[in-house]
Amino acid sequence: MKDFGGKVAVITGAGSGIGRALALDLAARGARLAVSDVDSVRIADTAAHCEKIGAEVRSYRLDVADRAAVLAHAEDVAADFGTVNLVVNNAGVALTSSVAEMEWEHLDWLMGINFWGVVHGTKAFLPHLTASGDGHLVNVSSVFGFIGVPTQGAYNAAKFAVRGFTEALRQEMLLERGPVRVSCVHPGGIKTNIARDSRGLQGAEAAKAVRAFDGVARTSPEAAAAAIVRGVQRNRARILIGADARIIDLLPRVLGAGYQRLVTLGARRLLP
Repeated sequence: MKDFGGKVAVITGAGSGIGRALALDLAARGARLAVSDVDSVRIADTAAHCEKIGAEVRSYRLDVADRAAVLAHAEDVAADFGTVNLVVNNAGVALTSSVAEMEWEHLDWLMGINFWGVVHGTKAFLPHLTASGDGHLVNVSSVFGFIGVPTQGAYNAAKFAVRGFTEALRQEMLLERGPVRVSCVHPGGIKTNIARDSRGLQGAEAAKAVRAFDGVARTSPEAAAAAIVRGVQRNRARILIGADARIIDLLPRVLGAGYQRLVTLGARRLLP
């Protein structure tokens, strides 16, 4: 998919962060946009900005953890636009907590969005991407889909799962020699509100975690969006975003399980 002009792009979690930046980037490239978010105010604002650029856009309030809602959403988008060419399962949340102290409710919340949301979006839209004859599916994992990190057990579980699920799907599409290409995105530290919207920590501990995240988040959402677009154009299996993502990708390759000692040393300094 070299040219996005006239192509129908579906983006979840487009109310802020990478999703919003990607919507604006694709709007400038002439794509037709179906953008969604659980926050109806944020997604309406994203749609308004896309319209100012001149894009055809429809906004939808969507909870990606709700399987029935996502399945219905796919049918609505196909009916509204006539086809679907690009799907970016981007919606995600964060949870900072040790495994021992993690609340079941918070774990279910994160897995419902970060893992099941990706699965729901993939299963719901895959038939439409296939029918388009020119489809591309993008699932957003993380650098935490490469390495485990203390207090990020739930996030690690979801992002490792997204990586495995997406890589398996890409191979299936290659075996079928069908019209759908598949990419998995691994952002490093991106300057978004994900840490501020995180669950798990409260008060001073939450503030310290936000400061720690802000200290390592070097890449803008706009740069992340541009990297995703380039990755789609080049049909990359794995799209790394940021210099930190490249370094973290190398850690388990070079050090094997020994990377865990290095991460633990860093965690002692950064964690609340």
